[in-house]
Amino acid sequence: MRKYDLVCFDMDGTLTTVRSSWRWIHDYLGVDNEPSYQAFINGEIDENEFMRRDIHLWMENRPGITIGDIAHIFQTLPLIGGIQETVACLKDNGIACVIVSGGIDIAAKMLADEFGFDEYIADSLETDSEGRLTGEGIRNLNLRDKGINVRGYIEKYFTTPERTVSIGNSYTDIPMFQNSGLSIAFNPTDEYTSEAATHTVNSDNIADVLDFIIGDGEERS
Repeated sequence: MRKYDLVCFDMDGTLTTVRSSWRWIHDYLGVDNEPSYQAFINGEIDENEFMRRDIHLWMENRPGITIGDIAHIFQTLPLIGGIQETVACLKDNGIACVIVSGGIDIAAKMLADEFGFDEYIADSLETDSEGRLTGEGIRNLNLRDKGINVRGYIEKYFTTPERTVSIGNSYTDIPMFQNSGLSIAFNPTDEYTSEAATHTVNSDNIADVLDFIIGDGEERS
């Protein structure tokens, strides 16, 4: 009898080896969003304005940039090892797998389609009728409380927090942890994330979390 019914994965820095799918676009195009990032962290701008400023950096660098261009850039997004094995194992055990990310939904869809995740939620980029970015982002997720989305998936998959697992790497994933019976800080970026989780796993292979979900694992370092 399985112990868990649902596993919620963060994407950026958990399923990818880069901390942000947004930053992957910045780096590819050679733009710097540090001023906007600091303004968001300091509470000077909200998430919508943060997305807007990021997207405008891309548009200024590459006028007429399209959603297809963004998808092309994500083709080289570096992924953590073991995703295929992990999702296959969980689904073989009847466990649903979803992505809950403050990243860009094109990347999340790419991962879901390639590896068989059941669902995903992430932010979108608004486009015009010809696929060009308009400069606006569409916020599908509250980055300050990803627990809202975990609770939504718990209800959708007819399970409970006690039978739910959340896996993430940063402080924005702590609300996910707080709504899950088992939480795993995977390659955490700070001590707060690690302290908030049931277990910490530092690895270049996401399949190492399976010991805790399917078997009786011991904390890894």
